[in-house]
Amino acid sequence: MKKIGFLSFGHWSPSPQSGTRSAADALLQSIDLAVAAEELGADGAYFRVHHFARQLASPFPLLAAAGARTKCIELGTAVIDMRYENPLYMVEDAGAADLIAGGRLQLGISRGSPEQVIDGWRYFGYVPEEGKSDADMARRHAEVFLEVLRGHGFAQPNPRPMFPNPPGLLRLEPLSEGLRDRIWWGAATNATAEWAAKLGMNLQSSTLKFDEGGQPLHIQQAEQIRAFRKAWAEAGHSREPRVSVSRSIFALVNDMDRAYFGNSEGEDHFGYIEPEKRAVFGRTYAAEPDVLIEQLKADEAIAEADTLLLTVPNQLGVAYNAHVIEAILKFVAPALGWR
Repeated sequence: MKKIGFLSFGHWSPSPQSGTRSAADALLQSIDLAVAAEELGADGAYFRVHHFARQLASPFPLLAAAGARTKCIELGTAVIDMRYENPLYMVEDAGAADLIAGGRLQLGISRGSPEQVIDGWRYFGYVPEEGKSDADMARRHAEVFLEVLRGHGFAQPNPRPMFPNPPGLLRLEPLSEGLRDRIWWGAATNATAEWAAKLGMNLQSSTLKFDEGGQPLHIQQAEQIRAFRKAWAEAGHSREPRVSVSRSIFALVNDMDRAYFGNSEGEDHFGYIEPEKRAVFGRTYAAEPDVLIEQLKADEAIAEADTLLLTVPNQLGVAYNAHVIEAILKFVAPALGWR
């Protein structure tokens, strides 16, 4: 059995060919797709976070709104760029959204991806410490976020407060109990996956990772997942971790599917998303269900993971994306033992 959810970048474009032409469209359609996915029996609705782009950005209003409209589906991110975040304010936002959703948030955080602007986090007021990189800053923000989520008091109370205080040092409110165990790290390397395991975060692995051996993505990801689980066991955590992988998967069951995805590239490729950092980009799986089933059986990383996130082409509209999700749940997942 696997949990199966969707992952949306929330693109919008004023183009007449786009079904998502404004920021309002992207946000409202994201909520509608979460509702539709829940009705279809999917397990998760996840959203990407990008700044300075015509895509979803600040995630917590969206997660709270989707939480108020749904009842059981997991609501998450993949991923929040921690270079841009005030970790204490984020604890308050995350706690509020999780309480509204009834404890269903699954928050993916990370250093983030290459940006639309140069050092965009500087515009948000964040600068790495002397001798540190922006990646170091992201990891430090993450560590503070995780520590404060534990709910321990750390702030000295005012002796003459406006309202009565509980005894002792004060914590941030609202705090959502259990959210600390539902934080994931989006890792692009084996080393950061191992670091995440030591801190007790779940693992998210995307449709690309930095190349660490020249093998296809699914093989490198499977090795990354095994390294993560080994580090988790060595850290002695008391719970079992979760692991997700993202994939572009389309079951071609009608003419519209074939028109959109029938000529999709069916191989991984290698390239550079940052200078001097070679990455492997995962293939798109697009085929008739019987062919697709055989192809997915050979994906080692999917086999290792407990959660699969289906990347969706959100600008094709809610109805079509619901169809994409339903086709996987109905025609593919049962034959692979995922349902």
